[in-house]
Amino acid sequence: MAEMEDRWLSVDEIGKYLGVSSDTVYRWIDKHAMPAHRMGRLWKFKKDEVDEWVKAGGAADRNKKGSDE
Repeated sequence: MAEMEDRWLSVDEIGKYLGVSSDTVYRWIDKHAMPAHRMGRLWKFKKDEVDEWVKAGGAADRNKKGSDE
């Protein structure tokens, strides 16, 4: 059963887990180096990697003011 807890999550699943849209997940992958792994055309996530990224402030909008992006 432990291996099912550590399974790869889809964009929709990780978005639901974090309470954000899939568009936000794709933006975080592109602009904020969200930990994601490309498998063919799909992005997959490990929940523990995403948890660490969030705790480290990975999703924080650090460049809101004065951003050229």
